[in-house]
Amino acid sequence: MAQIFDDILLRGVRQGQIPARTQEAREWFREKARQNRSNARYPSNLMKGDGKVESPTIGHMYHFFYDPKNKKTLPYYDRFPLIFMVGPADNGFYGINLHYLPPTLRAALMDNLYTITSNTRYDENTKLRISYDILKGASKYKNFKPTFKHYLSAKVKSQFLKIDAVEWDIALFLDTARFEKASRQKVWADSRKMLT
Repeated sequence: MAQIFDDILLRGVRQGQIPARTQEAREWFREKARQNRSNARYPSNLMKGDGKVESPTIGHMYHFFYDPKNKKTLPYYDRFPLIFMVGPADNGFYGINLHYLPPTLRAALMDNLYTITSNTRYDENTKLRISYDILKGASKYKNFKPTFKHYLSAKVKSQFLKIDAVEWDIALFLDTARFEKASRQKVWADSRKMLT
C-alpha cells in the first residue's frame, strides 16, 4: 500500500505537482488517488509499512483499526477510520473521520483545513492547528459535524499509521473506509442530512 502512495507522489513530482501547495496540485493528487481506489481494498496491507506510532498527536492524520464498544447498537461504524486527531477525551480521543463525508464534501472540508496548517512545508512535521472550538467556530468548517467521533483507546485494535501532510490528498480519496451495518451511500446520505 505504501507503494501506491509512493507511486502517486513520484508521478506528481515528475509533473511538477508539489502536494498540498496549490489547489491544482491537490486536485491532481486527489484524481490519482481516485484512479487507484481499487488498489486500496485491503487496509491490512497499508498497515504493513513504516510510519506506525503508538498514540496519535493532535493535528496529525492517522489510519487505525477500530472495534467500537457499542457496535451492536450503533446504526453503522467505520472499522478503519481516517482521522485528524482533534484532542483528548474520556478514556480516548476525539477525531474527525473523513470517511463519513462523500468525496465532494470531504474535499471541501480538507481545502478549508489547509488554512490552519502549522507550516507550508507539508512535511512530516506539518499538522493542523485544530480543536473542537476552532471547528465549531467557523462556518467554513461546518462539514466537520458528521465526522466528529469519540474513540475509546481500549477499542483501538492496531497501532496508528501516521499519514504525512504530503500524502493527505492521496489518503483522502483512497477507498479505505470499512463501514459495517450500512453502505457508504447510506452513511453519506445521513451526513448530508445532518448538514442541512
